[in-house]
Amino acid sequence: MGEITRRGLTVTAAGLLAATAVPAAAAAAPATDGPPQEAADARAAARPPRAPGRRHQFRGMWLATVANRDWPSKPGLPAGQQRRELLALLDSAVKRRLNAVVFQVRPTADALWPSPYEPWTEYLTGRQGRNPGWDPLGVAVREAHERGLELHAWFNPYRVANHTDRSRLVPGHPARRHPEWVVPYGGKLYYNPGLPRVRHFVQDAMLDAVARYDVDAVHWDDYFYPYPVAGQKFNDDAAYARYGKGFPDRAAWRRNNIDRLVLETAQRLRKLKKGRVRFGISPFAIWRNKATDPRGSDTRAGVQTYDDLYADTRKWVREGWIDYIVPQVYWNIGFPVADYAKVVPWWARTVRGTDVDLYIGEALYKAGAQGQPAPWQDPAELSRHLTFDRDFPEVRGNVYFSAKEVAEDRIGAMARVVADHYPGRVRPPH
Repeated sequence: MGEITRRGLTVTAAGLLAATAVPAAAAAAPATDGPPQEAADARAAARPPRAPGRRHQFRGMWLATVANRDWPSKPGLPAGQQRRELLALLDSAVKRRLNAVVFQVRPTADALWPSPYEPWTEYLTGRQGRNPGWDPLGVAVREAHERGLELHAWFNPYRVANHTDRSRLVPGHPARRHPEWVVPYGGKLYYNPGLPRVRHFVQDAMLDAVARYDVDAVHWDDYFYPYPVAGQKFNDDAAYARYGKGFPDRAAWRRNNIDRLVLETAQRLRKLKKGRVRFGISPFAIWRNKATDPRGSDTRAGVQTYDDLYADTRKWVREGWIDYIVPQVYWNIGFPVADYAKVVPWWARTVRGTDVDLYIGEALYKAGAQGQPAPWQDPAELSRHLTFDRDFPEVRGNVYFSAKEVAEDRIGAMARVVADHYPGRVRPPH
């Protein structure tokens, strides 16, 4: 998988797990920048447990469009061929007895629908801003629903481009009209999460699709502040000087910026759709290591979302700001520094007592892939994950990365999951 895909960076981060074990902090940082976490925990613990509802199960697949990862197979194809390829992937989801597709519709500050805010994505035509001659999101929603599939619209809030040359963006692109919004980092361009105008703009751009189409959910992945790049600084000095007063440090301010993005989006989404459209997030699976924070997971991750991406994923669950969470538990059972059998129970405990559904992100792309360790060469590894999950009623489903592997199924790992766990189609839980 390529470096510039969403999961490519997750793989890079996962590599840091083995390379860099994070030492215990001399004094663990406080876990929130807003209301005391203990109060949120007390509220969550007071709620009665929900029945597991095993007759309803979320079975999803991500369908990535960035860099033409899953679809279309290459840019510039005729509209009819793009459409046929898209429908074939939806049909593969039905064949595997899945019930949801998480469709990437805003991969790099662009759009797979006629957006008034941002240009058409280059991954359709090969040229950013060029009309592809059809409406991929509209077709995807309609065709998914006709097949009994939910369509979750997957947005990336802050990534602008997989390069740092603003002149390559279409004239009139918001990042060209507002260069002060943009930070180059790690060979890519990002909108600056510390600017209130940026935060409001990306919400407007994303919610335009929700207002126009009958999507079932808004979905974000693991990109908030970018993954750390050694020797480089994310230069938000000016924004911090202007907006960071009252925070103990820059990290607390950055976490607050992401908290506000999550909370404001949730509030606007519920006002816009009156609870009919859900809000889900798929983070890197390690909130914090236990050595850093006693509430963290029994892992030795070199990346922690709280400390490195400034994403307090645990808080979003405990506060009930989101409807579902899909941690990317992309490691095999027994993986020394991040064991699937330790990470999943941590997430089960985290959602317990809340109204947030837990689905587990599964690394189907690793099954049979060259260079992956022995467990991933065994077609039964993923099936064992779902068998393990049965012991945790909080786990209400699984999501597979990604659509191309669902269709191709390199060593039969997906077929094994279907044979062992999906005897028939079921509805997602709600």
